[in-house]
Amino acid sequence: MKVFTYLITVLAVVLIVYNATKINFSALFEGESIIAIITILSALCAIILLQILRVSKKIEAKNKS
Repeated sequence: MKVFTYLITVLAVVLIVYNATKINFSALFEGESIIAIITILSALCAIILLQILRVSKKIEAKNKS
């Protein structure tokens, strides 16, 4: 599970970097820029959810012992 969460986190960061290059700052909310912004926000949400999952697994492991 730990490797899976790290792998998905790395993929989300790669998506953020890729989509950051697609943003046109002169027309921020038009065309391809809005899609890039939405994708960046969804990747950030995925990272946050994975961090919550990782912390909850650590808490669960401590409570078992």
